[in-house]
Amino acid sequence: MKKIICALAVLALALLFALPAFAAPPLLTDEAGLLSAAEAAALEEKLQALSDRWDMDVAVVTAASTQGATPMEFADDWFDYNGYGRGENYDGLLLLIHTDKDPPGGWISTCGRAVGVFTDAGIQFIGKQIKADGLDEGDTAAALDSFADWCEKFFAQAETGKPFDEGSLPKTSGDYARIALLGLLGGLGIAWVVTKRMQNSLKTVRKNNQAADYVRPGSLRVVYANERFLYKNVTRVKRETSSGGGGGSSTHTSSSGRTHGGGGF
Repeated sequence: MKKIICALAVLALALLFALPAFAAPPLLTDEAGLLSAAEAAALEEKLQALSDRWDMDVAVVTAASTQGATPMEFADDWFDYNGYGRGENYDGLLLLIHTDKDPPGGWISTCGRAVGVFTDAGIQFIGKQIKADGLDEGDTAAALDSFADWCEKFFAQAETGKPFDEGSLPKTSGDYARIALLGLLGGLGIAWVVTKRMQNSLKTVRKNNQAADYVRPGSLRVVYANERFLYKNVTRVKRETSSGGGGGSSTHTSSSGRTHGGGGF
């Protein structure tokens, strides 16, 4: 009898310690088979470190089809019904890559604190970077690695109390290249103006299209002058008014009743 009780106690302890392992869903699910085993392992390790550092689940799912649901519904339900989200508010986000269109599309679903970290404008920005960094060319591993890197930057920025949003999105390498090009063109323009002025100052004879310089002072007398008003033209342009600024995160309720933010690309 004692042996049976001891065995049941050991089994209970084993189940107790095994529960956390079963409770934590995988942060990467590659149903569409877009990653190699090595790429998947490296990405999952990166997602785990990111999630632990910021205490929010950062998950990625690839799917060949959204099974008749919209990308928003699919991503929200996958997040809710697979046990993602940390804390009482289910803090976290999930990136869905669906390959039922060419090039593949995506949706980012946010929940809890992640809603404020990833604003509508921020999600569109990340989506654009993911597509440019490999998704449109079929390099899914590079695209998802870029996603993880941008998540890190967005988390860090949100810690300052001013998350990336409309009008304050991060600069990319392309932005810096454009700034450098504009600076170069501006410098060339200034140099041309200065050189032109120096060149003109060296000329002692210039073409004159006015006859006033050739008239002897006092030789021309006006005995009668009159001005007559004929008409005037008035052009009116309607002034457009702004309806207010945007920004922030829009939200919706998923089928589970939770509040989610998010956006597609």
